[in-house]
Amino acid sequence: MQRKMYMALIFVSVLMTLQAARLDPDKQSKNEIFTMTNTQVAQKTLSPYTGVTEHKSNPDTLKGKVMTGYQGWFTTPGDGSGMEWFHWGLPTSSPSKDFRPGRCSIDLWPDMSEYPQSSKVATEFKHKDGSTAYVFSSNDPDAVNLHFRWMNEYGIDGAFVQRFAAQTFKNYEYHNVNNVLSNCRAAANRNGRAYALMYDLSGLQEGQIENVIKDIIILREKMKLACDPADRAYLHHKGKPVIAVWGIGFKNRGYTLNECRRLVDFLKNDKEYGGFTVMLGVPTFWRTLENDSVEEEQFHEIIKMADIISPWMVGRYGRIEDVDSFCKPLWMKDIQWCRENAKDYMPVLFPGFSWYNLQGEKFDHIKRQKGKFLWKQYYTAVECGAEMIYQAMFDEVDEATAIFKCTNNPPVGGKSKFLTYEGLPSDHYLWLVGQGGKMLRQEIPLSETIPERDN
Repeated sequence: MQRKMYMALIFVSVLMTLQAARLDPDKQSKNEIFTMTNTQVAQKTLSPYTGVTEHKSNPDTLKGKVMTGYQGWFTTPGDGSGMEWFHWGLPTSSPSKDFRPGRCSIDLWPDMSEYPQSSKVATEFKHKDGSTAYVFSSNDPDAVNLHFRWMNEYGIDGAFVQRFAAQTFKNYEYHNVNNVLSNCRAAANRNGRAYALMYDLSGLQEGQIENVIKDIIILREKMKLACDPADRAYLHHKGKPVIAVWGIGFKNRGYTLNECRRLVDFLKNDKEYGGFTVMLGVPTFWRTLENDSVEEEQFHEIIKMADIISPWMVGRYGRIEDVDSFCKPLWMKDIQWCRENAKDYMPVLFPGFSWYNLQGEKFDHIKRQKGKFLWKQYYTAVECGAEMIYQAMFDEVDEATAIFKCTNNPPVGGKSKFLTYEGLPSDHYLWLVGQGGKMLRQEIPLSETIPERDN
């Protein structure tokens, strides 16, 4: 009996030691990735796919698909990233060390009830009943797999996985974005969803777009990105793999249009590493070259080099009536231009907006109205002739555009304020986006009224 008790105490002690090591930022900072070069990081983190594939979603076309933007940028102490509470806490640059009541960057709190226990990371926040509030890390493959499982369950076709180009310079950030991409690849294959890479150029300065080209070459060589026969989930359109570049043509960017032209040409035409169908994330007023868009005609020349145009619309309007007065005429003219120039058009829809904890203002700035705001966008986009939809965003809780499961019982206390889903089930927006996809594909009638949901 004493021996059994002794062995049990040793077992508990080992578990506690392992748990402490996993959550101890000081031990985390000594991880080998912080002494590795980016070349060594690539060697460690990038390889062809060797997992299982579930054939459900057709990854061979974008037509009829709703693809969601997947940030995948959340980290936690002890997850191997060395980025602390990145995109949960402050500052917004990594490492984000400050995540506590009154100091956070999110306006929605994820519903953690379905995450594996091993994926739940304790925080200093407390719920109303005094229980600990948990979050997850995008470095955790189980958490990412759950997200793609939800996409499958609710009929969302897949995700554009965000890869922030500015995070491919520092070794620990590079390690992180590689892990997240690998997690998404595995989760998309396991759950029968499509995925594609989307570069976000935000934060790059002049001369740094060349690093994006180098990054593509490494991904193609090491990971076999978009050319791996074992990876059956990578999205294709019109016979070629899809890659998206967000941030071309916006005002006040550090990089130049000449660099953007070079990047698009490489992705389209390089004989060894190109051959992509290229989607561009562009300003709202890309067609008229005004407001948020640069005014140079060269921008239109770059657009005509690409295949799919996807104008950013988040925050450009905020009322249901704006969808008719602002979006509808804009979308109709955009779609007409794209048809005349043999381009596909992918409008961006979003459920609402808030960034009080991130910016100190605009709490519940664009109200969701229990999904009516988003559904009106789906109805109007389909009415205007849209054949594919970009849903912003799957997991964006910083600006509260998330559609994944968020709680109606967020933490309380301190100066932090959190939105809820207005008492609706935490899966309401996953279900609603799935219904939007059905309307897009004419599987349910075109209607301005949200469908009734079966209990």
